[in-house]
Amino acid sequence: MKHRALYTGSFDPMTNGHLDIITRSSRMFDELVVGVIVNPSKKALFTKEERVRMIQDVVKDLRNVTVDSFEGLLADYVNAGNFDAVVRGLRATTDFEYEIQMAQMNARLFDKGIESVFLMTSPEYSFISSSMIKEVISLGGCADGLVPETIMENIKSKYR
Repeated sequence: MKHRALYTGSFDPMTNGHLDIITRSSRMFDELVVGVIVNPSKKALFTKEERVRMIQDVVKDLRNVTVDSFEGLLADYVNAGNFDAVVRGLRATTDFEYEIQMAQMNARLFDKGIESVFLMTSPEYSFISSSMIKEVISLGGCADGLVPETIMENIKSKYR
């Protein structure tokens, strides 16, 4: 029996912290789908299509990883996609407080047997957030080593 997991986020932009969770999750599951969430309440720097394309480029060597996007309720996408688990990354206690609430709500909405799996981000990436990366780069700061190089090029081109 193959185990299929979903790792979701807005990935605007994808960081090395995200890549860390993707890489580690890909070793835990037979198939991992990176699901780019379209959140209408957030103003995104990159379009959904740009984010999907950039992530596909970064994960192309991870054979069991695919990238998709979706809108609407996570539980609807998870239930329709026959997933066994939803992977979430945790950086700090503030992430845990939010994520535990989401996991408990999702437990009510997910089909029976779908689990939420939490992975702690590696310490060297625990302070990184997409919004912090955007702010630093937009103000001319250096964020080298915090996002994959191809994504860094895309971020810089947005702010030129």
